[in-house]
Amino acid sequence: MKKEFVVKSIDSAPDGAPYVVLSLSSLKDLKEGNQNPPSPFGSPKVMGFSNMNDMMKDLNKMMSGAGGMGMQSGITQLKLEMHEYKEMGLSVGDKVFLELTKEETLGV
Repeated sequence: MKKEFVVKSIDSAPDGAPYVVLSLSSLKDLKEGNQNPPSPFGSPKVMGFSNMNDMMKDLNKMMSGAGGMGMQSGITQLKLEMHEYKEMGLSVGDKVFLELTKEETLGV
């Protein structure tokens, strides 16, 4: 199976390790949704807090709504080692292909 994607973002490793995280979006998703994607944190809301416990409860609700912190639907992420990333010379907006194959095993 071969799928076509577009590089949406390139981020450094969150733990400082020598790799990058590529966020890919399918070309089909980009063509269908010409409008801006919804925020991963839901629609903007103004929250009033009377104490610290209320603030933490509302903050947890906001973070867990719409897929969680930073998780967007329709996004495929890949982790590449730095030498792989540099060798490919990828940048945001590049069209890439992913090919998945299943190993054929013979015998038992």
